Amino acid sequence: MVTTDKQQNGERRHCLVTGASGYIGGRLVPELLDAGHRVRCLVRTPDKLRDHPWSQETDIVRGDVTDADSVGDALRGIEVAYYLVHTLGTGSAFEETDRRAARIFAEQAHAAGVQRIVYLGGLTPRGVDERSLSPHLRSRAEVGRVFLDGPVPATVLRAAVVIGSGSASFEMLRYLTERLPVMVTPSWVHTRTQPVGIRDVLRYLVGAAAMPAEVDRAFDIGGPDVLTYREMMRRYAVVAGLRRRLIVPVPVLTPRLSSHWVGLITPVPASIARPLTESLRHEVVCHERDIARYVPDLPGRPLPFDEALALALRKVRDAQVTTRWSSAAVPGAPSDPLPTDPDWAGGSLYEDNRELCVDASRASLWKVVEGIGGDNGWYSFPLAWAVRGWLDRFVGGVGLRRGRRDAERLRVGDSLDFWRVEEIEPGRLLRLRAEMRLPGLAWLEMYAETDPDGRTRYRQRALFHPRGLLGHAYWWSVSPFHAVVFGGMARNIAQAATKGMSAHGRAPRPGRTRPGKSARH
Repeated sequence: MVTTDKQQNGERRHCLVTGASGYIGGRLVPELLDAGHRVRCLVRTPDKLRDHPWSQETDIVRGDVTDADSVGDALRGIEVAYYLVHTLGTGSAFEETDRRAARIFAEQAHAAGVQRIVYLGGLTPRGVDERSLSPHLRSRAEVGRVFLDGPVPATVLRAAVVIGSGSASFEMLRYLTERLPVMVTPSWVHTRTQPVGIRDVLRYLVGAAAMPAEVDRAFDIGGPDVLTYREMMRRYAVVAGLRRRLIVPVPVLTPRLSSHWVGLITPVPASIARPLTESLRHEVVCHERDIARYVPDLPGRPLPFDEALALALRKVRDAQVTTRWSSAAVPGAPSDPLPTDPDWAGGSLYEDNRELCVDASRASLWKVVEGIGGDNGWYSFPLAWAVRGWLDRFVGGVGLRRGRRDAERLRVGDSLDFWRVEEIEPGRLLRLRAEMRLPGLAWLEMYAETDPDGRTRYRQRALFHPRGLLGHAYWWSVSPFHAVVFGGMARNIAQAATKGMSAHGRAPRPGRTRPGKSARH
């Protein structure tokens, strides 16, 4: 938790947090609760917050910031509204969506009698024509201006690179430095920036709730160090105990090429890396420290860059990453729920079913199921999964590199390589929804069950809802490989569970898969 004096905020407030399923929002909610505030969360999919440890202490409502009615309902009775919604993308459509959503939020906040809007935006360079900024920075600046021009007093916090376990900026820095002892880098590695630790960002956000009513302005927030990206990579190597990195900048890597280069090396896909690398073209440093008048600095705060790095690395190594950049929904990724049998009224739903007996307890089988993905892999033909991940990255998808938030435990909404956890019933069911680029929607279900004879059974079901002729062609083109991919997965999961039991003196007994494929129309 962020160190917060519970008395400094005075009156406790009723706060709304948008983007609570994202990286910042998911960390802000428990900090607000710890400060004594009441919290309501506005999310498009409430189930994503179901397994968070703080979910029972909050009021979770369904809505979308582009829907005025749902925003108005969510803001009713709210005193402080946190706007933490961003679309990491480029182009006029994304900017127009952000602009429209901000205007709706400002109007509904005024109508509901909200006392303050708090927005976390991007630090922008001074003296630069806003039209020359990257679309990402330009849109964030415009959203902040919408709130400052509106009738509700606003606090706009402007940050550059946020350093914290699981942040997209930290993951880019970590993977680039750890994987490349010699780097050919874009010219933006010489651009100065002022990174800030996630703990300080959260401290400023919480403190903003108590600002006087007359405060209606933007604040630059940053750590004490001003560094180039090149210096950040070299200092990361020192903090992480790596050998000195050789960094060779070249002028030919455009932002588009840079984003693909980052996407190739790091888990951050090109669609997210591009706005981040475009923003690095601009020098972004704080030009004022007025925030300290309202949120006083604590001893040793804001955190120096090296300390923020060390803290983030410790969280990663201790598997204590509470939220990640991939916590938020991927733009363009499918979000349709699994069609259930009673409600499914048309279209094709292809299935691949596997079932087998496992000479292990359900608990041992479930441990393997819940530990799937990330460094543990997918208990199947590794090359096939790797090729599928490479192809997905090539077409702009997330690929396999997102890994897991936690090495052992999953919760609804977690990203898991190129899947997302849609449902989890501890000890029984894990349902994953595909977020790779597909001509349709896909799910993978894994069950740990007990049959009528008391034996442990593993059941696996892959489903695909095709879109158009291309979707049908895709299913039939890959179905010949299902015996290797899905059949091998079922057998290897069963064997892994059996080995876990045999370590306690039980002899493994091979199981047999019972495949089945069907298409419902």
